[in-house]
Amino acid sequence: MINLQAKLTDPQQFVTLYGSTPPRAGSSDEQIALAAERLAERVRGLPLDGLVVYDVQDESGRTEETRPFPYQPTIDPRIYARQIQERTGAQAITYKSVGELGEAGWLVWLREAHQDYGIGQLILVGSSVPVPPPGTLFVDRAMQLAREQMPTAMLGGVAIAERHSPAYDESRRLLLKAAQGSRFFISQVVYDPAPTLRLLADYAEACRREGVAPQRVILTFSPCGRPGTMTFLKWLGVAIAPGVEQAIMGSATPFATSIQICRANLRAIRERAAAQSIPLGVNIESVSTHRDELAASADLVQALYEELGVGG
Repeated sequence: MINLQAKLTDPQQFVTLYGSTPPRAGSSDEQIALAAERLAERVRGLPLDGLVVYDVQDESGRTEETRPFPYQPTIDPRIYARQIQERTGAQAITYKSVGELGEAGWLVWLREAHQDYGIGQLILVGSSVPVPPPGTLFVDRAMQLAREQMPTAMLGGVAIAERHSPAYDESRRLLLKAAQGSRFFISQVVYDPAPTLRLLADYAEACRREGVAPQRVILTFSPCGRPGTMTFLKWLGVAIAPGVEQAIMGSATPFATSIQICRANLRAIRERAAAQSIPLGVNIESVSTHRDELAASADLVQALYEELGVGG
């Protein structure tokens, strides 16, 4: 078994992950086991260093635009993380939205995650509501408690290049999160490399000013072959240029086209990041549950691995 924590912290290594969403809330034990088996079959033989399990949130409060698909709550990500770790032998990074928990609830969650589920890597996510209600647990405090309660766990955070601006300095936030204990960051889906390139450049400069080494930034890529999926990606806040959307949706082979675009974007970002000494990684996911897009996500893993080259 690959020691995922060791690889995440080694700047000379490139990390390849595969992200998945837990089954819907209310799923039976048999349905959860079947979903885990299907994921294990999908990733079998793929050149992966680990898995990612999301904690899906409604996010309707983040934007005034109507959600393209109804929100479907999912089971506790700890349950699914344990299942897929057992079936694949790969270690998982588990997302957790802390905004829904008070401090006492978070302490219970952490204790159970460590003792009952064997969670070793966590991504902490804050509330998606612009003005959280009183008593909301914020990521900074949740990170402090996680360091105290799970000292052997590796903690990470999210990086959203599209919100990086003079008014909202995402590069500075990455620097602060690293100082608070984040050892890596995972981005949202990348379809336009420009925002990511700006964020990485500013993050590298901020690290130079502070005299600290940049933490790993893992870039998320997802295939897209359906108009509904394209609409959902844009609703999630993913930057997609009109020309890129037209190229994918107008293609006779939209999945292949989207994979080639992802591959080109990785190439452009990797070349710049290498010059800035920022360790990178990739996380491949499918934001859709359609079988053809799930299959395309496995093809995307192979395509990005080929882009990295031998020893990438």
